Amino acid sequence: MGLSASPTVLPGNVTMERVTLRIPKQQIDEVEEMVETGQFPNRSEAIRSAVREMLNETEDAEPRRNKNERSWAKV
Repeated sequence: MGLSASPTVLPGNVTMERVTLRIPKQQIDEVEEMVETGQFPNRSEAIRSAVREMLNETEDAEPRRNKNERSWAKV
């Protein structure tokens, strides 16, 4: 997986990194269908949503010892 050298900074000081990944065609076709039916504005937002959901599920399953401790940035 590759990261770009120049991240994008969005309003609210959110930094976005470009990530290159390979996804099975069937899965990307399903993501495209979600975009075409208006569930998401684009593939990137659909994938960001899936990552957020995964991180939230992981956080719920493994509560942190210290509430202020986070090993990743929630965007």
